[in-house]
Amino acid sequence: MQEIQDSTHSPPVIYEDTVVRQLAFMAVVWGVVGMLVGVVIAAQLTWPQLNLDIPWLSYGRLRPLHTNAVIFAFGGCALMATSFHVVQRTCQARLFAPGLASFVFWGWQAIIVAAAISLPMGYTRGKEYAELEWPITIAIAVVWVAYAIVFFGTIARRKVRHIYVANWFYGAFIIAVALLHIVNGASMPAGWMKSYSVYSGVQDAMVQWWYGHNAVGFFLTAGFLGMMYYYIPKQAGRPVYSYRLSIVHFWALIFTYMWAGPHHLHYTALPDWTQSLGMVFSLILLAPSWGGMINGVMTLSGAWHKLRTDPVLRFLIVALSFYGMATFEGPMMSIKTVNSLSHYTDWGIAHVHAGALGWVGFITMGSLYYLIPRLYGRTSMYSMKAVELHFWVSTAGVVLYIAAMWIAGVMQGLMWRSVNPDGTLAYTFVESVKATFPFYLVRLTGGLLYLGGMLVMAWNVWMTVMTGVSARVTVPGLVPARA
Repeated sequence: MQEIQDSTHSPPVIYEDTVVRQLAFMAVVWGVVGMLVGVVIAAQLTWPQLNLDIPWLSYGRLRPLHTNAVIFAFGGCALMATSFHVVQRTCQARLFAPGLASFVFWGWQAIIVAAAISLPMGYTRGKEYAELEWPITIAIAVVWVAYAIVFFGTIARRKVRHIYVANWFYGAFIIAVALLHIVNGASMPAGWMKSYSVYSGVQDAMVQWWYGHNAVGFFLTAGFLGMMYYYIPKQAGRPVYSYRLSIVHFWALIFTYMWAGPHHLHYTALPDWTQSLGMVFSLILLAPSWGGMINGVMTLSGAWHKLRTDPVLRFLIVALSFYGMATFEGPMMSIKTVNSLSHYTDWGIAHVHAGALGWVGFITMGSLYYLIPRLYGRTSMYSMKAVELHFWVSTAGVVLYIAAMWIAGVMQGLMWRSVNPDGTLAYTFVESVKATFPFYLVRLTGGLLYLGGMLVMAWNVWMTVMTGVSARVTVPGLVPARA
């Protein structure tokens, strides 16, 4: 716990940061694990024999393990850690029900371990981002309700009337994910670790991609925008550029995202009007997304010079650049004529990873680099040179990854639709796979660089924890960083 005296000279607020430390540390651990699995499956796509003919090491089982580990283990722990940290500071109130918060931590880790065991064993519902079987699905709902109680309970006991905008984004993320998970998770158990969706056919697809797209919209966007609205102003030492724009950004984003899911089902049995509606809302979504990006970037007004010397701030601002890129590309790819070229190609992989590695990864790393040293009584990380190294290595990794997949994706789409004068296909599918091979090598190289940066971060976090542990119960700012 930390004891902080606020500026109004009221009695000191004692913040409950034990669970924040635990979640922040595990976010780094699961980040390394999830990205390591990503590198393994990237290597398997390049050299399929690396499956070793072992079922639980096959791509089909490791791929959902990778997505769940990166999104729900790495991203989930980071979101919980930062939301518990931010809500206490902005509400000037101690975390509600610390015992329940501890249950959230241990329950979430148990769910992650259950996923790591069950997915390689082949237990899956076969739904994107919702593969976990019914016993684990129920456990997720229980832990999530506990998480909501802690978060909103803290807001209810706030000492200030105003609810800061970061908490609006965190709150929307918590509520929307609960709704999405419960509706899409509705299933009929058919034995231990086996179930069937209560929906069928195209209705099941519609519900799944309502869930799938909004898992991106709320889990991977709204929650991390909560980080953006707190940690960028903090690291820059500047107020949010426009608080009014932040409120407009919130309401426009929250309303629009919910209706964009059908763009995942272009050219399917879903009614054409539904597909078109999803496309329209996707195009509208560009406006609030870029409004939020501009608000975050312009927060540096008067402090642009800090980007030259502050790698933590660089992580946070470059994350917004990738956010802007991904939120332009997504609406563009939802246009039916563009989608006819991009769908089922590696262009989609490039788009997803521009958002995941560039936006989610970088905003999380920057936020944790701000958060972790202050939890252990330090002014900054153990080695700022290591933070600098991490930034450049990871940036190179992201650029290599998404550039390779962009090129491969457009090439695949063009090859698949190319026809001879007599109407026969100009290329076989195998020829398109062979042509993609060099780009898979580049993608693997980018993934290795990104994983290398994560390993540097893990070392730096460990050293920060070890050297700052003696000062962790005092006011932050006592232990200087190494060069």
